[in-house]
Amino acid sequence: MLYRGVGKEGFYRLKHVSALYSTGSTYVELPRKLKKSERKPWVTSVNELKRKAREERKDRQLVRERILRPPENGLLVKELIPVAHEVYSARMELLSCVSKVVESIAVYSCSVCGEVHVGHPPHKIRTCNVIGSQANKEHMWNIGGMENVLPLVESFHLYDRLGRAVSHNERLQVDRIPAIMELCIQGGVNIPEYPTRRRAFPAYSVAGRIMDFERRFPKEDAPGKGINTNGFWERRNKSSKHDEPMDFHSDGLQGIAIRGMEAWKKLQTGATELMRKYAVHTCGYCPEVQVGPKGHKVRNCQAYKHQMRDGQHAWQQATVNDLVPPVYVWHVRDQQSGEPLVNNLKRYYGMLPAVLELFAQAGAHVSDDYAGLMREDVTVPELDEEKWVI
Repeated sequence: MLYRGVGKEGFYRLKHVSALYSTGSTYVELPRKLKKSERKPWVTSVNELKRKAREERKDRQLVRERILRPPENGLLVKELIPVAHEVYSARMELLSCVSKVVESIAVYSCSVCGEVHVGHPPHKIRTCNVIGSQANKEHMWNIGGMENVLPLVESFHLYDRLGRAVSHNERLQVDRIPAIMELCIQGGVNIPEYPTRRRAFPAYSVAGRIMDFERRFPKEDAPGKGINTNGFWERRNKSSKHDEPMDFHSDGLQGIAIRGMEAWKKLQTGATELMRKYAVHTCGYCPEVQVGPKGHKVRNCQAYKHQMRDGQHAWQQATVNDLVPPVYVWHVRDQQSGEPLVNNLKRYYGMLPAVLELFAQAGAHVSDDYAGLMREDVTVPELDEEKWVI
């Protein structure tokens, strides 16, 4: 533990206590930033994936029927329908809370590397190390917004999640919507603007192929109804009960931040629960995401060795951070000082996802799950004391 305002003699008196305290520290390192040539970590081990592939290959050789469980058979998982609605509502509330709080708390974004800082003034930590950055690696700050705090990750909307994958020629004919919204739709949320097929009878697997004995388009399905044939770029401005703005008149800034913090937690836990049943895929080298049992076939990957894949994505199992990526920013504990974070003391600063840092500066309490990232058990020394710190 490091102490602010302790002189040279006082520091040596507290050295033994500091060493004892540091042994129980819960500091958590951030995930290592991957190089362009590195693949994202596998959620399921490669050996396990190979074992499953061998079993599926054997099943395809035997012409027999295999009974599928929801949602693999096209039916909804009934116990997860309320979870999907809760996640959808939490996302709408989170967006509303962030849009309100950013009006009072400044958000900055580096125009060169894209790093984000929450609060005024922006930090002076020299971590801008990309092509085009300054020689001293200082950031060039511009005013940012909620898109820097909550980056949007899109996915192709599937009318039939058991149908064939979106081809390259269909890339401009299929709607792209937020991936977390597509997950909620496949989990049971009905949105008129994005119709989806709801089966009444399960599909079966025969020799590894999905056999759907239900009529292709039932009468109540009404294919094409509500679909804009002019293309997804001509969005309709129809308001629904889900899109109505939240009522924040009775809540102050701190109350809005608390509601936003709760919505973030519901979004994370609910999406994680949905993804245990509903498959979500991400590219191993780029941020592309596809919600559904398989990835699309659009050749728009420009990441490492995309030429060897003919521009197609290297699909693998996704995590909740692929759907709602946390943008980690430096944590500012003393917002009243008005002094920026400096480069010489960066090893004493903690970090938080930008959305949580935004709500924390608005007065909301951050849960103990992020205590290891915030590093609030470490007291930041003064600049003149830094040379005495071990």
